Amino acid sequence: MAASNQDFQFFKKVPTVGSEAAPVVSDATFDQSGATPEINVHEGVPKSVGFWASARHKLFKDRLAMFWTVILILIVMVALIGPKIQHYDPNLIRVDSRNIGLSAAHWLGTDRLGRDLFTRLCLGVQVSLLVAILSTILAIGFGTIYGMTMAFFGGWVDEVMMRIIEVFNSLPSLLITMLLMIVLGDGVWTMLFALAVTSWSSSARQARGLVMQLRGLDYVTAAVMLDTPLWRIMTRHLVPNMMSILILDIGQSIPQNIFGEASLSFLGMGIQAPNTSLGILISNGQDQMLQHPMQLYVPILVLVAIVFAFNIVGDGLRDALDPKFQS
Repeated sequence: MAASNQDFQFFKKVPTVGSEAAPVVSDATFDQSGATPEINVHEGVPKSVGFWASARHKLFKDRLAMFWTVILILIVMVALIGPKIQHYDPNLIRVDSRNIGLSAAHWLGTDRLGRDLFTRLCLGVQVSLLVAILSTILAIGFGTIYGMTMAFFGGWVDEVMMRIIEVFNSLPSLLITMLLMIVLGDGVWTMLFALAVTSWSSSARQARGLVMQLRGLDYVTAAVMLDTPLWRIMTRHLVPNMMSILILDIGQSIPQNIFGEASLSFLGMGIQAPNTSLGILISNGQDQMLQHPMQLYVPILVLVAIVFAFNIVGDGLRDALDPKFQS
């Protein structure tokens, strides 16, 4: 027996006085064939936001972190493009152009040997950032692999490897760096290696703690029971879950290595002339501080701006990525 429109009148609801208006399903909701209406079950349900999308949204809302991110990008761009604009040889000595002030030809003047300070400053920023970033990546990469290995195997392997970390932590990092520079010689790559050797232990301890928490999860246990190679377990199951912490470590380690490189170069233990870095520029500017203070203040301000920018951006990344700071 075919259903008529009168059979569906009980779906209508007339709101009473003083009550909220309820949705009314009218006759038009059903077609003549009597088929049920299509209902969107997802209507009104909020969409779930992933971890990385939430972190990106929170980072973009941090105006201070975004401001210093722009400042850092501008400094890097000027350091890369500047030498191509000026076309000065950073190591060419010009006796007739010594200690010239700010001018159209020399934007930051020249030093006591007649070398263009803007070109040397750009190259110094490049060298300092190169040493700091590569040494940070090398230290965190080795420390993460070391920490994951000791946590995954456990037992006597964990004990022996942990004692090695404690030995490294007990030695003054500056002393180890100076000894390595004396033994291996001066240079950019020696400085890079020395800074990495003295800063990997903290990453190893942190990676060990994270893997100790992750190795008991079901999918890691299943991978071990299936005889999955250790390198595949690390790269597929452990490292992706540690990525946010690794990014935080990189953001916090880079300014430390920048200061480390500048300190060693300032003391004469790091990169040597005629090469240049922020530490060398500050050391050379110290000799001209009274007569030509710009030669000292400009590299100091650039160094402080870079380190401050990395610290602020690192704090913003921490607030965005660390689950303890997630709202």
